[in-house]
Amino acid sequence: MEIRGRKLELLIPEDKIQEKVKELAKAISREFNGEELYVIGILKGSFMFFADLVRNLEGKIFIDFMQVSSYKTEMESFGEVIFIKDMSVDIKDKNVLIVDDIIDTGRTLKALVEALSLRDPKKLKTCVLLDKRERREVDYNADFYGFEIPNKFVVGYGLDWAEEGRNLKEIYAVV
Repeated sequence: MEIRGRKLELLIPEDKIQEKVKELAKAISREFNGEELYVIGILKGSFMFFADLVRNLEGKIFIDFMQVSSYKTEMESFGEVIFIKDMSVDIKDKNVLIVDDIIDTGRTLKALVEALSLRDPKKLKTCVLLDKRERREVDYNADFYGFEIPNKFVVGYGLDWAEEGRNLKEIYAVV
């Protein structure tokens, strides 16, 4: 398989992703213990993970989306976080879970948590499918994460390379 003339190497198969999503949903459901939960998906990369995770969460769930960007070029993050679309719900005194596809430098997730903390949520937690710790530039880790991955550019299961590859059911490393 190829994208943009580059070969792809299977990193995480579909069945392992689905197992991990169910495991994360159980842990998150325990954390919030049946209380109302506002789940905020970060567009666009988290949409597949977000949908699968929400379907497996227990309790009364509300959803919304935000869109942020931290990319200057197709494959390199440059550090500044730009808020493109804000959520439409008021999260004051609410339990909130931010769901993103990947944490690498940590800048995006940290900026989101700092911004949303100012809105006085009751509890604010974060969940990512992929954790690329080798790339961390700020001291921030997600509360829940699925897989720790090596410092490789990845596509599939919602993650893209210049909008290509989002529809793949597995996660691949670009060779």
